[in-house]
Amino acid sequence: MFRRILLSVVFLLATVSLFAQTERTQPEPTINQDNTVTFHFAAPTADSVFVDGDFLPDNKRHQKMQRGENGVWVYITEKPLEPEIYTYSYFINGNRVEDPYNIFVWRNCASFYNIFIINGERTRNYVNKDVPHGSVAKVWYPSASFSNSRRMSIYTPPGYNPRGSKKYPVFYLLHGAGQDEDSWLGFGRMAQIMDNLIREGKVKPMIVVMPNGNVSQQSAPLEGSDSYILPTFFPPRTMNGEFEASFNEIISFVESNYRVKKSKDSRAIGGLSMGGFHSIYISANNPKLFGYVGLFSPVLDPSIAQPANKTGFELSEIYINFEQKLKTQFEKAPLYWIGVGDKDPYKPQVDKLRTLLNNNNLQYSYNETSGGHVWTNWRIYLEEFLPLLFQ
Repeated sequence: MFRRILLSVVFLLATVSLFAQTERTQPEPTINQDNTVTFHFAAPTADSVFVDGDFLPDNKRHQKMQRGENGVWVYITEKPLEPEIYTYSYFINGNRVEDPYNIFVWRNCASFYNIFIINGERTRNYVNKDVPHGSVAKVWYPSASFSNSRRMSIYTPPGYNPRGSKKYPVFYLLHGAGQDEDSWLGFGRMAQIMDNLIREGKVKPMIVVMPNGNVSQQSAPLEGSDSYILPTFFPPRTMNGEFEASFNEIISFVESNYRVKKSKDSRAIGGLSMGGFHSIYISANNPKLFGYVGLFSPVLDPSIAQPANKTGFELSEIYINFEQKLKTQFEKAPLYWIGVGDKDPYKPQVDKLRTLLNNNNLQYSYNETSGGHVWTNWRIYLEEFLPLLFQ
């Protein structure tokens, strides 16, 4: 068994090395004039090569490529792709590999994904333009709750001057499970979206704070003293109430070190999936802190992140009496915004939250888009939520 695995790995590395050394004549994949996309992968001795990516419909993922001349495998999308940023990877004889011809990669949890962009109206704010740019800093803050320092990313808008007199509102933007403080900057294109929307006058200049929501980690991989570990989708102590309970440490650091406004109407919180979950409960347990809440495909049930048998699982106080906490939160109604895809596997969680809000006559905004639990939706939600803040 071990010998078969070893031979498979050796074959895979040799194939990728051969392909990587081939002279590059055009970027991969090839975006055709009609916005269909052609994928090529050189694997002369492979028995099968598949391509998979979020450009494929959910019911047609993992498409088999056709062997062409000189052992180059080819796949052409069945129809033109809409403007968007897409991710993909290859499978050679069942082994997943990145595209050695494409240097554009992003990390999500423990995997890297190649990306390509179909330009158009949807992606116009996902790229850097000749506009004034904000700055992104990687900041460490002391955490008494976890007896260590923790890392977060902070975007300051164009013109921000730490020695000036102008103060700014703050948006706390949280990542999903398996992600970290870098995710909204890579996959989410947060800085590009902010720069472009501020320039267009559609968004108020604001500070955006992106903390690491994994309480068992200080930071993204290789960025902290304890981070030479393999990331996992649900690290230990995920969604157990500790991050919510410690969140005031983040607010205190930001409000002590940045020129920010310190009122409810000048604070917003939001996030995707697990970050939406955190946003729900942080805002519900702190009804005087946030005037704006944005939930992008949020999870509602804290037991999702627990072991399958739930042995020893004890519900944190953070999650108890949630309905009453919601009522208190809405006494001074926040802008409460929810977005989810119609094929999102967590849509039942969103439906449950909406039923709770509806039964208590609590007002919120709702946007149901097509698609699933994917970045193509979360970037859209970010673009739609930002113009509503601090108006």
